[in-house]
Amino acid sequence: MLVQAGFRLFGADGEAALTVRAVCREAELHTRYFYESFADTGALLAAVYDQQAAALGDVLAGALATAGLGPESRVRAGIRSVLRFISDDPRRGRVLFADTVSTRRREAETALLESLIASSGARSPSLSMRVAATMFTGAMTELARQWADGRLGDDLDAVVDSAVELSLALQSTRR
Repeated sequence: MLVQAGFRLFGADGEAALTVRAVCREAELHTRYFYESFADTGALLAAVYDQQAAALGDVLAGALATAGLGPESRVRAGIRSVLRFISDDPRRGRVLFADTVSTRRREAETALLESLIASSGARSPSLSMRVAATMFTGAMTELARQWADGRLGDDLDAVVDSAVELSLALQSTRR
């Protein structure tokens, strides 16, 4: 209940809204319960981030599991699912891209990078493969951030089409 209250408050009004009293009022709990679960609001925000990152991971995994085997369908499914996740509830983007969770976000980006490399099936990934995965991870993070901030317009299909086209063009230059 505290994590959901933290999500609602932070997602709506940012870090300034995330006080112990406000969270407890939102969750309809005594402050004692807050301090039994979290050391401070930073720890609560970390839990809120972890919850949203896990939900995004589940959505992404589901999209990739149902995508075709070809690179275009997998890239399209992945990009669309990430951007749709943020579009469906803009509070998610506020949480996932908050400066106060930058360490956690960096860990999540590193995990994504490692999973991209692992999914290639290469036993010993080349430097080129590691660089490409690093660039894709960074580009996807910034694409999602720009989408969340509304800087790419509101046409999800157009953004996905452009991102897929560019991603596939970069992949083809590596061959």
